[in-house]
Amino acid sequence: MPEPRARRSELATPASEEHMCAKAARSGADLVFLDLEDACAPAVKERARGVAVAALTGLDWGRTARAVRVNGLDTPWCHGDVIEVVTGAREALDVIILPKARAARDVWWLDVLLTQLEEKLAMRKRIGVEVLIEEAEGLANAVEIARASDRLEAVIFGAGDLSASLRARVDGNFDPLGDYPGDFWHHARVQVLTAARTAGIDAVDAPYPAYQDADGYRRAAAHAALLGFDGKWAIHPGQIATANEVFTPTAEEVAQAREVTEAYRRAAAAGTGAIGRDGRLVDAAHLRHAANVLRRAAPAG
Repeated sequence: MPEPRARRSELATPASEEHMCAKAARSGADLVFLDLEDACAPAVKERARGVAVAALTGLDWGRTARAVRVNGLDTPWCHGDVIEVVTGAREALDVIILPKARAARDVWWLDVLLTQLEEKLAMRKRIGVEVLIEEAEGLANAVEIARASDRLEAVIFGAGDLSASLRARVDGNFDPLGDYPGDFWHHARVQVLTAARTAGIDAVDAPYPAYQDADGYRRAAAHAALLGFDGKWAIHPGQIATANEVFTPTAEEVAQAREVTEAYRRAAAAGTGAIGRDGRLVDAAHLRHAANVLRRAAPAG
């Protein structure tokens, strides 16, 4: 099982832009991924690998996890992305993000390549993997994908490409163009979340392209947090503080979780399987909820 890592906020940054990489390192995001895929035009993709390596190895990232999103397996760049970035960055790289995963075989391919590189380079640590669920086939195979490798640390819900894959009629913020009853993306989100929990890994919610709509981002992040997601993609540094706040349990929630845990353990030691607390029944199910709160709080400090 991968070691828990805070990923309340995952900031996307173009790998080709040195000044943006430098800003990302100081952003306070739990994880920054330097993007070789959508954020890089075809003409600069190969040059961007070197820029990413220099940023990963040369900047002070503090507690921020360092990741790179490579190009998809169906492109001519993916193989070179992995080899050049891992060879150049080595222990300065924490995670590789694989876009457009369609089946377990995609994750298996990356796992094998990383294993070969780590052995060849005599690396001291193992690189983690996150995958984007953003194709119709990938959504249908989400559980299989999430279970495909013990390197896998998280699955990410990618609403943008998924909406195109599904031929959904959405606007630039991936919201429905017309009146739609209920939450347009609820079913897909729950599929991704269920796959993550089935595999015992994290789930990260989709980007929110309307970066000037702070209230909209907070609302979307809060809804994802209520469902159970561990964090949210940020496409602008201004979204990071909101994500970090929304996905961190409050001090009151942590205190209550600890009190419930201790009260239940005392009762269980005395042979009681359920107790009353503040006029409510507390049993084993409540203990699981308390454990979830403490689990979310720990990586965030």
